[in-house]
Amino acid sequence: MRNVTETVKQLIIINVLFFIGTLILGDSAYKILALHFPENPAFGFWQPLSHMFMHGGFMHIFFNMFALYSFGSALEHMWGSKKFLFFYISCGLGSALLHTGVNYYYFQESLNTLMANGFPKSEILQVLNEGKIDTRWQELLSVSDFQNFTSAYLGTAVGASGAIYGIIVAFAFMFPNAELALMFIPVPIKAKYFVPGLVLVDLYLGISGKSIFGGGGIAHFAHVGGALFGFIIMWYWKKNQFNQNRWN
Repeated sequence: MRNVTETVKQLIIINVLFFIGTLILGDSAYKILALHFPENPAFGFWQPLSHMFMHGGFMHIFFNMFALYSFGSALEHMWGSKKFLFFYISCGLGSALLHTGVNYYYFQESLNTLMANGFPKSEILQVLNEGKIDTRWQELLSVSDFQNFTSAYLGTAVGASGAIYGIIVAFAFMFPNAELALMFIPVPIKAKYFVPGLVLVDLYLGISGKSIFGGGGIAHFAHVGGALFGFIIMWYWKKNQFNQNRWN
């Protein structure tokens, strides 16, 4: 396997250090550094950046860092460290932006319904800020709307997955015919087919609220956001014949 590049190595080290820190500090680290809903009192302006270095478990960080090593090193070899880091951080922030925007839409739709039925916004927020729910809300909202409403406000997002999705989109741009061998699929698939398929699956799961493995807690729209911003940046650079030398 190719040697890991310097920026990729530093990013992996930072992520691992953050992960070790969360094992020591526990929930207090997530409360400060994970991405919260903007109207939640626990939200901090630094969280769209800091959440990119937090992970929810060993397998979460392992797969993200393995993908960063596998795809990121090839891109940094071609781009240089400054351009690569700019791209990585931009995709991570774009991921947070779309994730938060979708959550805001879900939250606002249900909030308007509750307010239209006599629940003051201040009262709703007070209940949520106490980590509670009002069972009367369930009589006015569908099961999915209620779940989206509460999880949008009370839930948090962590992980480098959004930035990683941007990286794999860029990899497909640069190496469209590279064959990717996956543990779940015995036949190698070209990047130009695999990556769009992966993003479409995430988009479907995000809209439907379903999960391939039957569990929850996966921020599918964060994945889509990272991929989308990665695509936009790559398209812009290609269209304008971006001068790589300015970053070196």
